[in-house]
Amino acid sequence: MDPNSDNPNIQPTKYIVSKKMDDLFFTVYEIYQFILRFFKEVFIPPYEFKEIIHQCYEVGYKSLPLISLTGFITGVVFTNQSRPSLANFGATSWLPSLISIAIVRALAPLVTALIAAGKVGSNMGAELGSMKVTEQIDAMEVSATNPFKYLVVSRILATTFMIPLLVMYTAFVALMGAYLSVHSNEQTSFAMFFSQVFDSLSFLDLFSTSFKSTVFGFTIGVVGCYCGYNSTKGTEGVGKAANSAVVAAMFLIFVEEIVIVAIVNAFR
Repeated sequence: MDPNSDNPNIQPTKYIVSKKMDDLFFTVYEIYQFILRFFKEVFIPPYEFKEIIHQCYEVGYKSLPLISLTGFITGVVFTNQSRPSLANFGATSWLPSLISIAIVRALAPLVTALIAAGKVGSNMGAELGSMKVTEQIDAMEVSATNPFKYLVVSRILATTFMIPLLVMYTAFVALMGAYLSVHSNEQTSFAMFFSQVFDSLSFLDLFSTSFKSTVFGFTIGVVGCYCGYNSTKGTEGVGKAANSAVVAAMFLIFVEEIVIVAIVNAFR
C-alpha cells in the first residue's frame, strides 16, 4: 500500500507541477509556431515597406540619444577602470588594443541589445498588447488586413536591421569616449589611438559582432511582438506583456551571448 495515498497534499502538488510543465511546453510550441509564421509571412506579398521604414525610424533614430549617452559613458568608464590594472604591469600602451577588443567583441553589442530590450521591447509589448485587449487587431482582421504582417513582421524586420547599425554606432561612440580618456592621461594622438584599435581587430571579430547583433535584434523583435500579440486579461495584461518582453529578451540575450562566444572561440 502506498504510504502517501492518504496524504491530501500529494495529488494537488503533482497536478500543479504537471500543469506547469504542460504550460511550458505549450508556450514553447506557440513560440515555435509564431516564428514559423513570421518566416512564412515575410516572403509573401504584399510587403509593408512604409510600415517597415516607420518602425526602423522608431527603433533606430529614436534610440540614438540614449544609445549615444550610454555608449560614451561605457567607453570612458571602461578605460578608467582598465588603466590602473595595466599601469601595475607597466602596460598602459596596450590600453587602446584592450579597449577595442572589449568594446567591439562584447560591450557594444551587449549594451546596445540590453538598452533596446528595455526601450524597444517594452514599447512593442505594450503597444501590441493594448491593441490586442482593445480588439483593434480583431478589427484589422475583419477589414481584410493581415495584422500579423503589418504589426509583427514589420517590427521584427526593423529590429533585425537596426540593432546591428546601432551596435556599430555604439562602438564608435564608446571608442571616442575611450580616446578622450586616454588622450587626457597619456596624450595619445588620434591617429595612433585608432591605428592600435584597428590593428587589434580581425575579420572574425567584426563578423561575430555583426552576427551577434542580428541575432539580438531578431530576438528582441520576436519576444516583444509575441508577448504583446498574445496578451490577455485586459489592461493588466498590457503591463505584463511589456514586463515579460523586457525580462525574456534580456535573459535570451545573455544565453545567446554565451553560446555565440563559445562558437566563435572554437574558430579562433
